[in-house]
Amino acid sequence: VSLVIVSKPVQYGLSSISSILLFTSRPTSEFLKSSESRVCKQAIVERITDIDISLHGPSPVTTFGPKACMLKNPKAVMHIQDPASQRLTWNKPPKSVLIIKKIRDASLLQPFKELCIFLTQQKNMIVYVERKIIEDPAIAIESFVSLKKKICTFREDYDDISNCVDFIICLGGDGTLLYASSLFQESVPPVMAFHLGSLGFLTPFKFDTYQSQVTQVIEGNAAVILRSRLEVKVMKKNREKESVEEISLVTNGDKTMHYQVLNEVVVDRGPSSYLSNVDLFLDGHLITTVQGDGVIVSTPTGSTAYAVAAGASMIHPNVPAIMITPICPHSLSFRPIVVPAGVELKITLSRDARNMAWVSLDGRKRQEIAYGDSITITTSCFPVPSICFRDPVNDWFESLAQCLHWNVRKKQSHLSSEEEEF
Repeated sequence: VSLVIVSKPVQYGLSSISSILLFTSRPTSEFLKSSESRVCKQAIVERITDIDISLHGPSPVTTFGPKACMLKNPKAVMHIQDPASQRLTWNKPPKSVLIIKKIRDASLLQPFKELCIFLTQQKNMIVYVERKIIEDPAIAIESFVSLKKKICTFREDYDDISNCVDFIICLGGDGTLLYASSLFQESVPPVMAFHLGSLGFLTPFKFDTYQSQVTQVIEGNAAVILRSRLEVKVMKKNREKESVEEISLVTNGDKTMHYQVLNEVVVDRGPSSYLSNVDLFLDGHLITTVQGDGVIVSTPTGSTAYAVAAGASMIHPNVPAIMITPICPHSLSFRPIVVPAGVELKITLSRDARNMAWVSLDGRKRQEIAYGDSITITTSCFPVPSICFRDPVNDWFESLAQCLHWNVRKKQSHLSSEEEEF
């Protein structure tokens, strides 16, 4: 009996398998030359590919915008890197930047002006901002007139800037990062978020030293964390020629809307006083009916937002998972659960529901869900590459301590020598 090692790197989720052990009764030299060897290796590759699809979510793309990509670690044996080793690099030097600023916040005018001057004059970069920021009356002052001529503007839902922006800078709170994510429905440029808002869980940078920090990012010297997003499809049934009783009939003209969600999808009872009553499917199988105020489907990033307030666990953004959290369920045993990132979730209004449901996506795009409508949720291939202050692990625990005061408690005093005797 001979032992043969088939060495052929095979993509396996975020990792790869490079060696597989085979046992054969034939001599090794004959086996490697035979058609049996080729068939066996092909079968192994196909089997691992099947496992990849069923056990893991789609591998996230590692190119972000026109020029940024993940720096490969030459010492890494597997594709799953130590989160602290994930680094940003550029295929070409970045030339354009999108600045997201909190609207109608007078305290951000001076930081916004300083950053624009620094990027346009010292770094010779093209600066993009949303048109409604430039049209803000607070910016229509004399000191901003010359600066406005050097800035390119765009309109949300009208202008496509996905191939124009090399990286993004956010000035404000966590909402600015969520808004930046919503502007890019596919590949997202790297995002650098400055803490100039209230909570700041997703904004690790302080503005005091912005020049050196932005310079490091432009030079490609920065750690990055890939924040997974949810790909959401909201299908609305065509009701022009059908009543509620005819909702089971197959009709043409159904409207499907696609969204990329960074934090969570929330399905709730809306303005109704009745319990929400929605069916939850996983890979086509009905797993439960949610009876309560609603249900939250969140990413690991969103696990520290609405989900944690509803009693869910906090998940590090590097963990490939989807969190399902009920909102005030009318059940003593309905606890939050974590499912693999590769599954497909589907939410529909139950036949027994007394009222319609409502869905919101990262707190926006709120809309009613009626009988026959459905919400399909999977892990997106397009994560948000969020630039770290130090590294993904330290930044996350720093945010837990500073923003959520995780495990804050007065320390227990030590025992005296007399007390130890008892």
